[in-house]
Amino acid sequence: MEKKQRTNLTGSDAYRESLKSLDTEEGIDLAFYRPIGYAWACLARRLGVTPNAITIASIFLGIGAAIAFYYPVLWINIIGMLLLVWANSFDSADGQLARLTGQYSRLGRILDGLSGDIWFICIYVALCLRENTTDPFFASRPWLIWAIAVIAGICHGKQAALADYYRQFHLYFLKGRQGSELDTCDDLRRQMRQIPWRGNLWKKATLYFYSNYTANQEVTTRSMQELRAELHERFPDGDIPQSFRDEFRRLSLPLMKYTNILTFNWRTIALFVALFVAQPWIYFAFELTVLNILLVYMRSRHESLCRRLTTDLRDGKY
Repeated sequence: MEKKQRTNLTGSDAYRESLKSLDTEEGIDLAFYRPIGYAWACLARRLGVTPNAITIASIFLGIGAAIAFYYPVLWINIIGMLLLVWANSFDSADGQLARLTGQYSRLGRILDGLSGDIWFICIYVALCLRENTTDPFFASRPWLIWAIAVIAGICHGKQAALADYYRQFHLYFLKGRQGSELDTCDDLRRQMRQIPWRGNLWKKATLYFYSNYTANQEVTTRSMQELRAELHERFPDGDIPQSFRDEFRRLSLPLMKYTNILTFNWRTIALFVALFVAQPWIYFAFELTVLNILLVYMRSRHESLCRRLTTDLRDGKY
């Protein structure tokens, strides 16, 4: 993916440029993480630090948080919470820096998504080890908490993947192709086949995993894929009528709050509550119940609006 050049904006204009869009930003992010992330991004730009370097730093901070969560000592857990907040401020900063400087790359997007996965894999392992050490119920059934964590982790992956996919689809209609990171599995695999193995092992590997990740998103959103196919057939140049874009935004905007709940902030609030009451298993229960119910509801609503708009296109309304 080519770098996109940005003008040298300053002040509030630069801050707004660092955001994806007000439609898709979550309230806690706007009030807390985005201002802090913008400060980190400005510092990194002055020091010549790249977005990928910030992402890698966030991975180490997230691993440090996981280690702190292993100990059943509240003050150590609070240190872990602060480390995780710091890691997420870096996770915000890398994207904001990329938007400010035009340092977009597919590798950066993949690495950004991978960083969160690494945090939570480490956190899950730490919580399981802690429960098997400190909770008599799980200590007598050491396999149980691991089974729960694996299922919760799989659900976590589905929740985060769909939330991200729906946000990118919303951004595609709001800001156009250049303002979205919406890819297709076919395009990614075509690009992967065109890249020789010699000297490109890492690039081939990242495209392979990213294309499979995108394929799983597409399989879960059949109606969305039908809408994308219909739009491509009718508007192959991407010149989708503004009236259609406005209607999609109207229908999709109320769902953005659900995509935000399924990402970082509310998930970590549940995690912190579970740690404060010294019952880490509560976090897994939250993922398996509340977030899965929300995922099913969000997916049903989004697929329904896609079917409606596909029908409108076929009926010649646009």
